[in-house]
Amino acid sequence: MLSETGSGRVYLACGATDMRKSIDGLAALVEYSFDLDPFSDAWFVFCNRGRDKLKLLRWDHNGFWLYYRRLEKGHFEWPSGSDRQPIAISRREFGWLLDGLTLEQRRAHPSVEARTIL
Repeated sequence: MLSETGSGRVYLACGATDMRKSIDGLAALVEYSFDLDPFSDAWFVFCNRGRDKLKLLRWDHNGFWLYYRRLEKGHFEWPSGSDRQPIAISRREFGWLLDGLTLEQRRAHPSVEARTIL
């Protein structure tokens, strides 16, 4: 579903989002509250107050996808974000979050930029 090599950014809506919102409500939140384009090639991720439910919104050439994830036990390590603005994260970080880890993994290998070998 969300490979590390695909295109598109991942935006987390910090804090809690009302999970009663449907596609239109979440798209309006992206456009008017976050000043981002819901029709872009990005994933927009929302979490409930109990941090055990996620909704992912994504535009695909002729319609929106809305994914829903509910944990039976535990919760997501979701950023609180007092300013309520979304944060952009990598797909790798999003994978960590889905696995129940924090976004700051001290033991993970750092990203390395490609360079020319002489």
